[in-house]
Amino acid sequence: MKINIPNWLIITGGVGQIFTAFIYPYIRHKVFDWYNDVKKLKPLNQEIAKTYGKYIQGLNFTFGLITISIPDDLKNQSSLAVALTGLISLYWVGKVLTQIAYYPMYEIPDKLIFKWGSHFMNFLFLLFAAVFTSLFIFNIAKYETSIFN
Repeated sequence: MKINIPNWLIITGGVGQIFTAFIYPYIRHKVFDWYNDVKKLKPLNQEIAKTYGKYIQGLNFTFGLITISIPDDLKNQSSLAVALTGLISLYWVGKVLTQIAYYPMYEIPDKLIFKWGSHFMNFLFLLFAAVFTSLFIFNIAKYETSIFN
């Protein structure tokens, strides 16, 4: 397969993932009033919700850090590159599908910054899904060609 995914695009995806990790608490607090909603849950469910929120934040940050640190390794067609880009691709494709399926049902505050921010975040999620799906397809192409040759 003769495609080239430039490092600047991969690194842009990494920076964007780190950005989502840092902006995530602001969005939860200012846009979704998440903390007040969580307070209505039973104590154990509050802790579960907070823990999953931190998992999401941690994964976004870690995926971004990995992406920025080793962009060449993410496209070297090794087994690890296949596994890692497959994992990150599924994560972001799942996020995009969740965004499409569930989030349109909810209203965000009617402020211009939140409307533009929503479009920007959706763009980032689509970018991440596209970059990592492309990387995964590129990496797995080695295995597809070896099966048929």
